[in-house]
Amino acid sequence: MEKLILLLCLASAIFRCFSSSAECKPQVDGGGNGTVRVRVGAVLDMQTLEGKRNQASINMAMDDFYAAHGNYSTRVDLCLRDSNTSIIGAAAAATELLDDDGVQVIIGPPTSTQADYVLVLGNHSRVPILSFSATSPSLSTARTPYFVRTTLNDSSEVGAIAAVVKSFGWRNVIPVYDDTDYGTGAIPYLVDALHAVDAAVPYRSIIVSTASDEQIEKELYRLMTMQTRVFIVHMLADLGSRLMRKAKEVGMMVEGYVWITTDGITNELDLLEEKVLNSMHGTVGVRRYINRSDEGVRRFTKRFTEKFAQGNPSVNMSVQPHVFDFWAYDTAWAVAMAVERAAGAMRPRIRGSPSRSSVATDLDKLDVAIDGPRLLKAIHDTRFRGLCGEFLLVDGQLPVSAFEIVNVDGDHGGRETVIGYWKPESGITRHPNTNKATELMPIVWPGGSTTVPKGWQIPTNGKKLQVIVPVTTGFKRFLSVEWDPTKNSTSVKGYCIDVFDAVMKSLPYAVPYEYILLQPRTASYIDDLVYQIYLKVILPPSSSDHSLDLRPESKDVPHSLLQVQNYDALVGDITIVANRSQYVDFTLPYTESGVSMVVPLKKKPGNALIFLKPLSADLWISCIFFTFLTGFVVWLFEHRDNTGEFGGPLHRQLGIIFCFVCSTLVSSPERKLKSTASQIVVVFWASVVLILVSSYTAMLSSMLTVQELQPTVSDVTELQTKGVYVGYRNGSFVADLLQKMNFDRHRLRNYSTVDQYADALSKGSDNGGVAAIFDEIPYLMFFLSKHCLDYTMVGPTHQTAGFGFVFQKGSPLVADVSRAILKVTQGDKMVEIKRKWFGDRPTCSSQQDNLSSMRLNFRNFWGLFLISGLVSITALAYFVYNNPYEAKEVMAMMQQTIVYIKGGKLDKEAQSVTEPDQNG
Repeated sequence: MEKLILLLCLASAIFRCFSSSAECKPQVDGGGNGTVRVRVGAVLDMQTLEGKRNQASINMAMDDFYAAHGNYSTRVDLCLRDSNTSIIGAAAAATELLDDDGVQVIIGPPTSTQADYVLVLGNHSRVPILSFSATSPSLSTARTPYFVRTTLNDSSEVGAIAAVVKSFGWRNVIPVYDDTDYGTGAIPYLVDALHAVDAAVPYRSIIVSTASDEQIEKELYRLMTMQTRVFIVHMLADLGSRLMRKAKEVGMMVEGYVWITTDGITNELDLLEEKVLNSMHGTVGVRRYINRSDEGVRRFTKRFTEKFAQGNPSVNMSVQPHVFDFWAYDTAWAVAMAVERAAGAMRPRIRGSPSRSSVATDLDKLDVAIDGPRLLKAIHDTRFRGLCGEFLLVDGQLPVSAFEIVNVDGDHGGRETVIGYWKPESGITRHPNTNKATELMPIVWPGGSTTVPKGWQIPTNGKKLQVIVPVTTGFKRFLSVEWDPTKNSTSVKGYCIDVFDAVMKSLPYAVPYEYILLQPRTASYIDDLVYQIYLKVILPPSSSDHSLDLRPESKDVPHSLLQVQNYDALVGDITIVANRSQYVDFTLPYTESGVSMVVPLKKKPGNALIFLKPLSADLWISCIFFTFLTGFVVWLFEHRDNTGEFGGPLHRQLGIIFCFVCSTLVSSPERKLKSTASQIVVVFWASVVLILVSSYTAMLSSMLTVQELQPTVSDVTELQTKGVYVGYRNGSFVADLLQKMNFDRHRLRNYSTVDQYADALSKGSDNGGVAAIFDEIPYLMFFLSKHCLDYTMVGPTHQTAGFGFVFQKGSPLVADVSRAILKVTQGDKMVEIKRKWFGDRPTCSSQQDNLSSMRLNFRNFWGLFLISGLVSITALAYFVYNNPYEAKEVMAMMQQTIVYIKGGKLDKEAQSVTEPDQNG
């Protein structure tokens, strides 16, 4: 950089010999009225309209400042120099101001490219360089401490742009910028801001600043061939206006396109010609917010227009102040205030330190300002309310403030409409003085549409979405390829294809696509395809044919993949796994998830207690309880009057009644009942017994008929302990999973079809087969639907995300397709597709589960038990009501029975139960 500065200084010396210098007011030492005069330089492009406007703003600022502060002890002598719109001219002007005029501060130069070289001069001479228009982030106040940026850094607006992109959910954005420092400086910050809101940048369009209309048109046609339809234009207004006109001409200002302009163009909207604004109809622009309705701004605007016309009679137009003119005014005001704050007479400057080299350089000849650090600090500490709002420097530049978001509506007589604001602390708002985040106001998009563009579309050049379908020979119900002799072509079918077709049809817009059939190359072909989609190129084939010839007579089947650039998607029975998601984007899953294992079933050994299994434990307990309840009620009514059948000692009576009630379970009772109440109780109980015994008999017969089976292996640990062979589906990621589960890779065998699964399992590990098959649940369920009686699924399920569709990283289709998958899977269409390919057969469960579900329990008969119990309790209440004394005697007898049971003997007086005296 320093060598380049030396060359520039040499060139500037030659340049100064042939250029005229503007005069400065003579510097005085403050004698007389004691006023201290301080020279301040300004480097402007005096030959341009912008330079003339800047000069008018700075002169107005000086006049207004000292009109308001007439008592100040300092005065600024303004020395103007013309940069002649060149880097060398700016360096020459700055060198002259520093060397010949001895200025203490320099305002300018106007562009970032010019400022990049002038800053070195200011830093060497300790003279603050204040630029109100050098916005490039490459200009660092940290590396050049004497540089003060009195405007906003270009990178400050990227947050506003990213907020707009995020608010509409656009996933891909293409920046279009020129190759100048202004254009390239902010792009890294813009890309980072877009990535922070999940928006990818698939392409960067660079327009050479000297590009012809033909070159611009060629680049626009290139953009038209891409899917992305959101463009951020970051360039100066001259080139930007040409770009927008060409975009209108080639048909890129129509419905579906999005154009966002940064402040380089948006700030100039009020200066653009009507035909340029018409070509920008529907554009969204971002620019720094200035409250133009403020009273001070409106007064300045009116006075500026009048004074500019007076000072520039050759300009035949009414000139309004630009945003940089407001900053030029505030910058000049800040310099005048800082000069006063520095206080006292400015000390004379001294010659710079001699160079260590033997030859002195032009940099060594520049004077060094003794008061430079003090003046720089005064500038940093300056704070006031200016035209652009609060003037406050943070780290040598203005901090990020509010931005204005506008919508260009040139076709309807207007220039722009404010649709919102953005502030770093609150995001998008509808009012500059509120911190409540809201949405933008309604926008008119290119083509006059009010519908928010989706941000992408299939290019109009006829290109369809290229969808890869990996051809396999395994589970053809999921995916298969067949030769269609009627159409003389191959066709792709299967469950996965039907789901993808249904999902694409359910999208709210049409997406043309075509299937590209590819032959697997390796066992891990899915991982290979995923990575090659990430690379956007498929490995070269041995044939250039773009389809597979699957006719039986054909012998020319490609052995490798096809070379087609920019494949867009991958469809098939592809599982969503973590390592694949690093390279591509998956949609939401459309199948069940998880990996499990299938093993053979074997017959269980005989069970001596199988007669107990038809009834559940709660039902057995209920039967015993109600049996004793019924027997007790019958005994109450029969043991007094029916002594022939139920008489005798207590233990004999208990045995008789127990045998009587139990006999009702298998046959009709032989003992006669005399009491009507006991007969009613027995009738209801017999009804319960009849239904219960019939159900028990039927259930026991089923259990004896159906073989009870159990899995040959209960868990994965058993397989690992025995060291047996296990199988997996060819080409599946399950092979890697099994190795992570510590299975020896030499003990793994791969298979491709349902029949191979069954054959391997039937042979077993010792006879060339396997002891278990590991696979994803959709495949295992399909396998079991065909082999339900011989195999079962056991063991823990290792979670996966299920099948998903694959798209290129950052594809805008992923979000919409995922939403469509939810719509299809939750509707009747998914049921129809499953029935078409897998039928109505239910999934198989284990025989043990079937047997368990066949057992009878109390819930099946609680109604019958309730009726019988109510009848018994009613009869018991009737007995107590009509025989209170006998009820007391029964209670006493029951107490003696309890004592007998506990003590093991019965009192002699209670050896027999005597009849109570009928006379009481």
